[in-house]
Amino acid sequence: MIQDILVPLAAVGLAELGDKTQLSILLLSSKTKKHAELLLGVMLAFLIVDGAAIVAGSWITSIISIEKIRIISGIIFIIFGIKILRESAEKCDDKVHLKNPFVSGFTLIFAAELGDKTQITAGLFAARYDAFLVLVGTMVALAALSVAAVYLGKHILDKFDKCTVTKIAGTLFVLIGASFLLF
Repeated sequence: MIQDILVPLAAVGLAELGDKTQLSILLLSSKTKKHAELLLGVMLAFLIVDGAAIVAGSWITSIISIEKIRIISGIIFIIFGIKILRESAEKCDDKVHLKNPFVSGFTLIFAAELGDKTQITAGLFAARYDAFLVLVGTMVALAALSVAAVYLGKHILDKFDKCTVTKIAGTLFVLIGASFLLF
């Protein structure tokens, strides 16, 4: 029973460490002071996407191809990146530019997690272990990493020039999106 939680927790935690979704959370958290809202949006996206994978296994990929999911995710990342870069070009000051962190976090993570290795891993573990306990282990791992990413992003904003952080964030989002489309 304990392995039903610990195995997914360890595997998902290691797989997600330094992943594009954690980088995205870190970058988004540097753009807002509403960190709790961002975290709620992110965790809801993880719960829906990874929870669906646990319930349905790889069912989503039989409806929408991984290729289409990757293209949609890439486009969303590029749109976020261009929006961030446009805002930094228009006005670079101490104001926070992320208007709705809940929606931004939810949308970006929802798109990024579809078909991701974490989602697939969670679905595979559910076939072997108790599905509810797999969900618990998966969500604990994702919550811990997401809190760490939000915390780091919050402090990056305090330590570095906001204009530079904004330009780096926008550029990274565009590059991540382009990598989805190219690879």
